[in-house]
Amino acid sequence: MNATTVGVDLAKNRFELAVADAQHRVQRRERLSRRRFERFFGNFPASRIVVESCGSAHYWARTLRQLGHEVEL
Repeated sequence: MNATTVGVDLAKNRFELAVADAQHRVQRRERLSRRRFERFFGNFPASRIVVESCGSAHYWARTLRQLGHEVEL
């Protein structure tokens, strides 16, 4: 899979992801816990991640940038 963009919906306990290819077609959807979310992106190739703006968005943006991803809020 050649994923280039990941859309993230942040929540308290579960995060929803939509992984899209270069043509912006959703290739995969995931529902992850907080622990699995960080582990997922630690093993995921560097990508563009689009995160909704909410209370924890800046924290997760910093965390994802440290893992080598490009993050947009």
